[in-house]
Amino acid sequence: MITGSIVALVTPMEASGAVDWNALQKLVEMHIEKGTASIVAVGTSGESATLDPEEHLEVIGQVVKWVNGRIPVIAGTGANSTSEAIHLTKEAQRLGADAVLLVTPYYNKPTQEGLYLHHKAISEAASIPQILYNVPGRTACDMLPETVERLAQLDNIVGIKEATGDIARARDIIARVGDKMAVYSGDDETAYELILAGGKGNISVTANIAPAEMAELCELALEGKSEEAKAMNDKLMTLHNAMFLESNPIPVKWALHEMGLIGPAIRLPLTQLSEQFREPLRQALGQWDLI
Repeated sequence: MITGSIVALVTPMEASGAVDWNALQKLVEMHIEKGTASIVAVGTSGESATLDPEEHLEVIGQVVKWVNGRIPVIAGTGANSTSEAIHLTKEAQRLGADAVLLVTPYYNKPTQEGLYLHHKAISEAASIPQILYNVPGRTACDMLPETVERLAQLDNIVGIKEATGDIARARDIIARVGDKMAVYSGDDETAYELILAGGKGNISVTANIAPAEMAELCELALEGKSEEAKAMNDKLMTLHNAMFLESNPIPVKWALHEMGLIGPAIRLPLTQLSEQFREPLRQALGQWDLI
């Protein structure tokens, strides 16, 4: 079971729009050095929606190669087409990923039965461990706790990234799935609370810019040190908030650019951070001496 701080890694790009492989490799090394427990390659923060299928799989393969077994690699393979999700999942398994992360089908707005059958089909098609990803604010699709409980009965569905920020709901899911499934936060602001409630970690945007700090926060929560975890999270709140000044991953990519770790490029229809948000972002980074 993967526990701790799991980074939803960005995909650096050159000015031409091509993937910046050198910058990506440096980010991978930084995360291993700073104590990140696992890397999500080409999740939604990695601009999965704008990478073509060949690029998508190439990024996964390169991250797996560079990590070389030092920490687990989770491949983002979700899609709003079941057949596409199956293809990406099979390929991620072939490339050596340790697990996959499957966002709920976006735009289609499937029923709960449709969600169950979608994930059941992927589970039956590929034996790799699979983590569900529920983020209704971005997908217009909400996987209910009852559906999560049904899917927990499938052996290779091993976790869920619950990104609603609703701790009462997370507690309900944890109570339903017991030891059959790990529950991860997908909301940096409330992640420590979910972990203290029995969650296993946090799939994080903030970890892109503050990997050591997010690793420490998750460890404090996993050890049940509630006061220390809350105090650290309170300090990190300026960074959490800054990461959502505009739609993710716009702010986090600009932050990494300000830190000198990647270039400013991002693919349309996303655009670089709007001018009015740049100084507030710099101030948040400056409070942690990140620039």
